[in-house]
Amino acid sequence: MKKQVDIFTSLTRITDLAESPFDIRALPREHWQMGDYVVCDITDAGGNSLLIELPNGRMRGVIGGESIIGALGVRHATLEATGRWEEVGADGKMHVLTGAGLFGKLTSKSVYLPPLMQLQYRGHVFRGGNKLGMEDFVSTVPQQPLNTPVVLFFGTSMSAGKTTSARIVTHLFKSSGYKVVGAKLAGAGRFKDILAMKDVGAEAIFDFVDVGLPSSICPVPVYREKLKQLLSRVASVGADVVVVEVGASPLEPYNGSVAIEMLKPNLRFAVMSASDPYAVRGLMEAYGMKPDLVTGVASNTLAARELVEKLCRVRTVNFIDPSNSPLLRQLLGRATGLSLNPENNANTKRHSTVPD
Repeated sequence: MKKQVDIFTSLTRITDLAESPFDIRALPREHWQMGDYVVCDITDAGGNSLLIELPNGRMRGVIGGESIIGALGVRHATLEATGRWEEVGADGKMHVLTGAGLFGKLTSKSVYLPPLMQLQYRGHVFRGGNKLGMEDFVSTVPQQPLNTPVVLFFGTSMSAGKTTSARIVTHLFKSSGYKVVGAKLAGAGRFKDILAMKDVGAEAIFDFVDVGLPSSICPVPVYREKLKQLLSRVASVGADVVVVEVGASPLEPYNGSVAIEMLKPNLRFAVMSASDPYAVRGLMEAYGMKPDLVTGVASNTLAARELVEKLCRVRTVNFIDPSNSPLLRQLLGRATGLSLNPENNANTKRHSTVPD
């Protein structure tokens, strides 16, 4: 007997859909909602380089004609593609907007991006006569305040180096004996970004998928309530420090500015990952927030670093260069009050301070 679904995408990682039975029923277009789980047939596999992210974070190639399950959502990426589930017509034709399984109708695409996978809607996921969406697999947790120091990474755009830098900082704290939580509060649902922090020792990792959002593009009141739940989950771990990535830039519709606003009481150190020196100046002027450091693509050469510091009067550090680790340990320790000595013992050195 043919399998009901061939590919479960990473947006199903909060569910039991791969293990427990469900029904597939076509729904009239007017009953669709953001976050609904839908099953589609892949009618065109798109470019040869396109892969699907599985619930465990691994990547998988596809074959035309396979079936796939993902969630309806919105993507509005500056460098790759934009699309919305609301644009899907009565014919049920749509696209895979991200490898995580974000489904919607493509509205624009970079010329440098290969053709996206094309889908034909088969039906919604049902169980016990009820339509299932991401929120149906999310339990409400008691709200609790976040009192943990936060190191924030935000950027001038996608692909500016935020995830790589956040991974390095997670490692610096972990290697000094501290309990670290990694979190991504805005973006389009890829699991690999927070897995990168888990891979270098984060005690726990969270993102907006954990509270039922396929991407963080949603009405601000909805996002605020979801973020309260997400931060309560982070707080429950009892970590020494939280390393937070805000995807895209704060000026894009991913609600990154809302996330930064809600983190401010705990914000101890802010790092901007920038695509170029002029983008640093532009974001600082447009958003009105001066970072403690600039890194990413704009820190790769002496020329770029000099230009950032001339234009913006902000220190620039290439996090990837291991010779900069002692400086990063010093700056992060001073900001958070945690001594970032790699020889620290987690039980005896925790919460010790760094002298000025």
